Amino acid sequence: MPLLDDLGAPVPLAGPARRVVSLVPSLTEALAVTCPDRLVGATDWCTHPVGLDVPRVRGTKNPDLAAVAALSPDLVVANKEENRELDVRRMRERGLAVWVTGIETVPQALASMRRLLVEGVGVRAPGWLTDADAAWEGPVPAPRARVVVPIWRDPWMVVGRPTFTADLLARLGYEVVGGTGPGRYPAAEVGSLDDPALADEVLLPDEPYEFTAADGPEAFTRVPTRMVSGRLLTWYGPALVESRISLDRA
Repeated sequence: MPLLDDLGAPVPLAGPARRVVSLVPSLTEALAVTCPDRLVGATDWCTHPVGLDVPRVRGTKNPDLAAVAALSPDLVVANKEENRELDVRRMRERGLAVWVTGIETVPQALASMRRLLVEGVGVRAPGWLTDADAAWEGPVPAPRARVVVPIWRDPWMVVGRPTFTADLLARLGYEVVGGTGPGRYPAAEVGSLDDPALADEVLLPDEPYEFTAADGPEAFTRVPTRMVSGRLLTWYGPALVESRISLDRA
């Protein structure tokens, strides 16, 4: 039976991938921590682990496909949300094996990374993955607070459902709210978000929009704000262990 990625597409690997290019910061960190000798390329946005020293292939939305191919990877890892289907198709047309992850919940993230590392790369499940499994086991609790999580401003956009971030926060007892319609990242008017009847708190991450103490909190005068790490809200991989500890203490 051929290997299939999260979207059900075949991944033509003759054996464990020895050379991997990652187009996803979360997966880059997972690979670099687990099997650094296998990671031969990453995007400019792959910032963890700190000091990562591998060739760069531009961004997640505009990878240099010629540079990717020049690294002679056995496998390229991508993500349904972070990378464009067009780039995935063009890499496959070049004869590259591409594994696309599709992740909207914490359990999906844990299962997806286990399959990728064990079946695709051929390494043992790492300790951080075992720790993350233990940290996030159990049912989703009843909400204890409602939170708005902006991901952009001018125009304002917020986390909606179904998203990995919404599921992660739900498992910590936070219900994401806000936005003017259904969807993963609905638009919003900032005045409608700054409403105590809607939310108990606004979480301002430092990515994808880099909210700072001087850029974001001033827009909210009625609902308290808190600066949070975007990595802990949106990255799967080793960050899941840290996010459970750090965000659960808040």
